[in-house]
Amino acid sequence: MKKLGYLGPAGSFSHQAAATYVSKNPDTSPVAYQTIHAMAVAVSTGELDEAILPVENSLEGCVTATMDVLAEDLDFLIRHDLILSIHQHLLVQPGTKRNEITTVLSHVQAIGQCKRYLDEHCPATTIQAVASSSVAAESAANGAGTIAAIGSAVAAEIYGLEILARDIQDEKQNSTRFILIAKADWAYAGSIKTSVIFSVDHAPGSLHRALSIFHVWGINITRIESRPSKRRLGEYLFYIDLEGHRAEQDMQDALRMLERSTPFYKFLGSYNSI
Repeated sequence: MKKLGYLGPAGSFSHQAAATYVSKNPDTSPVAYQTIHAMAVAVSTGELDEAILPVENSLEGCVTATMDVLAEDLDFLIRHDLILSIHQHLLVQPGTKRNEITTVLSHVQAIGQCKRYLDEHCPATTIQAVASSSVAAESAANGAGTIAAIGSAVAAEIYGLEILARDIQDEKQNSTRFILIAKADWAYAGSIKTSVIFSVDHAPGSLHRALSIFHVWGINITRIESRPSKRRLGEYLFYIDLEGHRAEQDMQDALRMLERSTPFYKFLGSYNSI
C-alpha cells in the first residue's frame, strides 16, 4: 500500500483532493501532515511514496509554501495535477449566533478567498490564520463558542459544527489546483504538462530572452509565476508550466538551452491531469 501525504488534519481541502486521488488509486493510503514542507521532505526521503500539495487558487493565486518547497534541493518530481472546486463556509458550534463570534480562524488562503464577506459581516472580528482550514474547524469545535472557522462542509460534519453561512468565498466559481509529487514523473502519454524553475541575470531583456526560447521551438507557456529567491532583494525565481513532455525533441532542445543560458534551473517534472 502506497502512502500519500496531505495537509491535515482530516476535513481540509487537501484531504478532499487526496480522497479524489485515492478513489482512482485504491492501493493508496492517505496520511495527514502538519505542513507542506514536511510532506515534501517526507517524499524526498522515502517516508512517503506521494504527497498532494495545493499550488494555486483561482481567487488568491499561488500557494507560496508550495512554490518555495518546489525550489528546494529535494528529490521529487510532479507526477499529476488535479483541480478541486472549493466551497468555503462559516462554521460554528451549534447554536452560535453571528453577533457572538469574536474570532474567525482558517488557512491564509481561505481567509483571502473570503475577504468581502469578512469585511462586510465581521468588521470587528479578529481574523487569525492557522495551519489549515481543518485545524481551524478543530479549534472551533474544541474552543469557546465565540470561535468560528472558515472551511468545508466535510470539516463541519467531522467536527460536529454548524454551517452558519454557506459559500462565503468572493466568487462562486472558486477552485484550487493541486499537484501530486513522487520520485518519478509521468510517462509520455496523452495530454501532458511540463514545469520548470529558473532565474535570470540582472540585465535588460534577460527574462525576455529566456522566455523567447519556447517561442523558437513552438512550445506554449500556460502559466508563469515569480517568487523572491530569498538570497537578495530584487532577485526572483520564475516558475513556468509548458504544454508538452520532456521526451519530445523540441521540449528537450528548449529545456537544454534554457538550462545553459540561466544561472539557476530546476526541472520539476512532466505530468498529466487527473
